[in-house]
Amino acid sequence: MPNIRAPRRGSLQFWPRKRAKRSYARIRNWHGNENKILGFAGYKVGMSHVGINEVSYPVTIIECPPLRVFGIRFYKLNPKIAIADLYNKDIDKELSRKTRISKGKETNDFDDIKILVHTQPKLAGVRKKKPEIFELGIGGNKEEKLILARSLLGKEIKVGDVFQKGKFVDVHAVSKGKGFQGTVKRFGVAIRQHKAEKTKRGIGTLGSWTPKRVQYSVPQSGKMGYHLRTEFNKLIIEINKENLNPKSGFNNYGLIKNDYLLLKGSVVGSKKRLIIITEPSRNMNKKQMDTTLEYVAIKR
Repeated sequence: MPNIRAPRRGSLQFWPRKRAKRSYARIRNWHGNENKILGFAGYKVGMSHVGINEVSYPVTIIECPPLRVFGIRFYKLNPKIAIADLYNKDIDKELSRKTRISKGKETNDFDDIKILVHTQPKLAGVRKKKPEIFELGIGGNKEEKLILARSLLGKEIKVGDVFQKGKFVDVHAVSKGKGFQGTVKRFGVAIRQHKAEKTKRGIGTLGSWTPKRVQYSVPQSGKMGYHLRTEFNKLIIEINKENLNPKSGFNNYGLIKNDYLLLKGSVVGSKKRLIIITEPSRNMNKKQMDTTLEYVAIKR
């Protein structure tokens, strides 16, 4: 009889296997030394394709309505805690639906600064009133960060102020929720033969007798999807406001009314989900650098 070997089921690259707390990502690390905003956000519209130099490329469309800056958050780094918040006096009606804004205060004893922004879904094809609230990082030293943050307080930011065509970015989003699934779909367990006892789409054993417990590595049924994921080095093919809408609008989304991004390839998440885009955290290899030069040289 042959010596049967089988790899473990499920990847430890994503561990623990848990669902996200909210429908959009929380960014804990910001990369970039230039004195500017290091990220932006938009709503996923869907996928299409573009023809460049007689080659067709799949692209994901992300609508990016302006973000409004309503606060500044001051941090101490050892340990990393927020010590003070400064808010804009005039807030939108939509933001008041989401949270209450106190008076706030400013401090001079800080190590880092982030700006507080909220989305404006009423400007996009997303039918909801409550905006999303999150932080955006700023590059530079702390004096430069404070000057830039003060100048932006109460104002709107557009995607063209943050990113340019032909650059690479990281994409952070929450994946589609799949609901309660069995071991075959959730872990890729092989379907057993038709003579198998009790079940075909189940595991053959819960594990060894010793230790006397079911180990975490045993594949079992449960909820699948709705996980926080990051995709590195996605290429921005286009930033534009030209009319891209089909006559009936995009399926399950509607009409694009604002600036939009075209990212090469697919992007994690369902339609209308908020996608947070940041400066890249990993170095590009030679192949990616050549791709960047190719796209920058495009003439239309």
